[in-house]
Amino acid sequence: MHKRITFRAMPHSDAIEAHCNEQLKKIEEFLSSEKTPRYIDLVLEPSKVHSHHRVELRVKSPNYERVSNYEGSDFHDVLNRVIDVMYKELHEDKKKKLDHRKVTGRHEDAKKKK
Repeated sequence: MHKRITFRAMPHSDAIEAHCNEQLKKIEEFLSSEKTPRYIDLVLEPSKVHSHHRVELRVKSPNYERVSNYEGSDFHDVLNRVIDVMYKELHEDKKKKLDHRKVTGRHEDAKKKK
């Protein structure tokens, strides 16, 4: 799995990186059964003028390609929200794919055999 955390317009912080890695564990566990290549790209961008920070998370694998971003005043809350939204969207995508497979899988195979 390829994971990249980018600190844009801010110095690198070990504490923030540790928090990011801790939060990203649930996304990594979700993608652990996916085929390779799997990419997680997290961009952290604080605002210098306002207390309005931006976080963007991109996840790409053979079955999923998602982008989640959010802006807000508290950096940790913004980060947690982006990761939680991404986790929820990935689960919804997986559920849709499974539902689609259940509906079309066996019925289409039975029709082809006749």
